[in-house]
Formats: sequence, structure tokens, C-alpha cells
Amino acid sequence: MSAPLTVSIPHSLGREEAARRLKSGLARAATGVPMVKIEDERWDGDRLDLRVRAMGQVASGHVDVLDDRVNIEVTLPWLLQRFAEVAQATIKSRGKLLLEKK
Repeated sequence: MSAPLTVSIPHSLGREEAARRLKSGLARAATGVPMVKIEDERWDGDRLDLRVRAMGQVASGHVDVLDDRVNIEVTLPWLLQRFAEVAQATIKSRGKLLLEKK
């Protein structure tokens, strides 16, 4: 099994507001990425476990919402490993949009 893809996104919102924004905006952020569908998302406190389908492949991971950052870890199937850098950049940019102060 390959190493998981990890992304850490800093924020200054506090844990509750960051979690609220992620809960309300996650599906909306994913719709802007072609060929990606969130199949399952389960929140347990400040941790989200999710399963995503892309190009017929399933990736699973989790999101931990902390006071000053959001840590994301996703395990990609071997077929999607070649897109890891693109996925990492996309996750980071979409996450920053959700977590920017408004």
C-alpha cells in the first residue's frame, strides 16, 4: 500500500467555525472538480471520515479539524497515485477557499 496523501491547511477561524464551514461547503467544493463524487461522509466530533470516487476508483480518508489548521489524509488506490500532486494542490486550494475569513 502506498503512503497516504496529506494536506495541512492553516486557518484562524477556531475549531467550531472551521468545522461548520467544512460541513456546509464540502459537497459544494467537490462539485467543482470533474469526475469526483463524495460517496460517504461521516462526522464524529471534529473528525470527518469520507470515501470519494474518482475515475471509477475509490479513495478513503479523514479530515481532522483543529483550532489552527485542518489536517487531511487520503489513501489513493494505485491507479490514482499518478494524480496525487494534482489532487493535493486541488484539495489545498479548495480548502483554503472554504476556510478564508469572510
